[in-house]
Amino acid sequence: MKVDSALLSEELASVPQRVREIEAAGYDGVVSSEIANDPFLQLALAAEHSERLDLLTSIVVAFARNPMLVAQSGHDLNVFSKGRVTLGLGSQIRPHITRRFSMPWDKPASRMREFVLAMRAIWDCWYEGNPLDFRGEFYTHTLMTPNFTPSDRTYGPPRVSLAAVGPRMTEVAGEVADGLIAHGFTTAAYLREVTLPALERGLALSGRSRAGVEISCPVFVVTGDDERTFQARREALREQVAFYASTPDYRGVLAVHGWEALQPELTQLSKDGRWGEMATRIDDEMLETFAVVAEPDDVPARLRERFGGMVDRLMCTFPVAGEGEGDPKPGEERARVAALK
Repeated sequence: MKVDSALLSEELASVPQRVREIEAAGYDGVVSSEIANDPFLQLALAAEHSERLDLLTSIVVAFARNPMLVAQSGHDLNVFSKGRVTLGLGSQIRPHITRRFSMPWDKPASRMREFVLAMRAIWDCWYEGNPLDFRGEFYTHTLMTPNFTPSDRTYGPPRVSLAAVGPRMTEVAGEVADGLIAHGFTTAAYLREVTLPALERGLALSGRSRAGVEISCPVFVVTGDDERTFQARREALREQVAFYASTPDYRGVLAVHGWEALQPELTQLSKDGRWGEMATRIDDEMLETFAVVAEPDDVPARLRERFGGMVDRLMCTFPVAGEGEGDPKPGEERARVAALK
């Protein structure tokens, strides 16, 4: 299993040093996310200040852009990094697309499928010299002149991964993408019973095998080298699980465990502004279903026990070293990263 470290919302000025630390600690890759930063800018700095790290976005909001823009950014970063980029795309949810980005929202799985196919048509034009003639329901790309065609085609197109929770988007990932990014709000049972069968259905449509698709997951972990740090992270994650569980689009994950009735209750609490009460609805059984809760030295074995054979890449969105008062020093991070693999 490969292990990646996430940049999350680090300011651009801090990215070079953090990327050098990530590479020195033995991680396989570094992940930029579209939270409070532009993920492409973070990844450009990561490419400049690393030599071997895989460079991944998880995620770029596809529907805030169009296939040509993402194809161009992906190409530029892949050339600059000498072929180390994987474009992780996500749809986001309707309110963000329509109200934050002021972009259209309809048929998200079908739109994402077409988005990826349009990018591949653009890359086919650039790298293979074929005419650009993509005409779909959502996107049309029919103009490409030599002046707008990138000259450096050494590394070919970047790999493409899709973030998916529901079965339909997961099927799309299996059909048209090189990888699947599972949501952190998932469980081993949901991956086994819903995600993997949907992925196989998509793979069957494209005539590919499971070996051709890389599954990545930002697993929730509660750990800490002293009791105060451990408990603080436990309660913080309880709040995070409650937030995700309030989202209607994620109700299917709860349903696998018979907890679907909790979703509308949490949604109403959020609408009423009763944020403090939401975490109290997440009991220990639910928390430990969504998260690995363990002492630091036990985390690797618990992760392998829960996700072994299902996940190819682990995104360490949890602290491995150096954040809590009782955490090991950053210099000890390498040993813990090696143990996770």
